[in-house]
Amino acid sequence: MGSSPMSIRFDEMLLERLRRRASAQETSPSGLAQRLIDEGLRAQEHPGIVFRDGPTGRRAALVGGPDVWEVVAALRLSSARGEAAVAATAEEMSLSVAQVKTALDYYGAYPDEIDAQVAENERAAEDAYAAWQAQRRLLA
Repeated sequence: MGSSPMSIRFDEMLLERLRRRASAQETSPSGLAQRLIDEGLRAQEHPGIVFRDGPTGRRAALVGGPDVWEVVAALRLSSARGEAAVAATAEEMSLSVAQVKTALDYYGAYPDEIDAQVAENERAAEDAYAAWQAQRRLLA
């Protein structure tokens, strides 16, 4: 997806805060503004969703809860289907049914993003397991 220029006027104090934050994060003010606007729009479109920093970058999460990808991964592992899977996942993760549905709604809008995060976690788990097995073989 390409980008198009757009001129926006910022209050001087807001612009200075944007510049300082961009510098601290080693990004451009334009790049940071684009990310914050995108996340702000997503949060408005999906109440109950926030964005957090982590070792793999920014990710969508439930307010006061787990990352969206974690809820999606748990739903996939559920032996139940449909609304029963939603209820089972809510109980298993100590979430409300509404929170699980919020994660599902976000997933519905951004499946590629969440699928990539689930896949990255699965790769990391496989790598950690392979490393553990190698250690066990060495010590056997």
